[in-house]
Amino acid sequence: MENQDKWYTDAADYWDKVEATDDGVLGGFGNLSFFDSRDSKKFIKEFVEGKYGANNHLISPPQFETHLACDCGAGIGRVSKVFLLDIFEKVDLVEQNPKFLEKAKNSYMGSLENRVNSYICEGLQTFTPEPKKYDVIWCQWVLGHLKNYDLIQFFERCKKGLKDKGMIFVKENNCINEFDVDDVDSSMTRSDSLFKEIFQKSGLELVKEATQKNFPSSLYPVKMYALKPIKKE
Repeated sequence: MENQDKWYTDAADYWDKVEATDDGVLGGFGNLSFFDSRDSKKFIKEFVEGKYGANNHLISPPQFETHLACDCGAGIGRVSKVFLLDIFEKVDLVEQNPKFLEKAKNSYMGSLENRVNSYICEGLQTFTPEPKKYDVIWCQWVLGHLKNYDLIQFFERCKKGLKDKGMIFVKENNCINEFDVDDVDSSMTRSDSLFKEIFQKSGLELVKEATQKNFPSSLYPVKMYALKPIKKE
């Protein structure tokens, strides 16, 4: 338990030293924010608007409403600002670093600040959504800070926090090995197969996946996953 606590405190210490800017939260790659948000919007579009085939025939209807989304590991609110609030009426920002939340609230969100429903200062290893609260829970570049067991428990809690038609979306780096550990920021990069194993253990059905485009080849590939709770019979 002591080592597990150190895993999380080391990560908190690392991020406390990071500048509260786009470049800071993106590790010096703030210029990728446009491509990131563009592909996220494209990925989620069919679940928001419905999926159409030939002759504009509706293949599947919209999957959820767009009242409230949860931005997990929100940082200064970048994902909410450039992506989620283009789709959802309001967002909750969940972020363990109070400096980042203060930046989001006092300057970064700007005119969109009144559309933030709540600022929740808490790590995902303990965050417990209110039951049936969210249309979507979006997790991006944060789940590497959770150990496998804690990630499964996090997903279990998130399932309870979804509305009846709600979904969970994950956007994370992928590695070739089963996992790579970064001792600098106390995180792990998981393989695609390990993510899918964790989804299955968490009672989540993978309904769509895609790879982020237009990122430098020197970086880890980034994959997006759309997930639904598996209904118990």
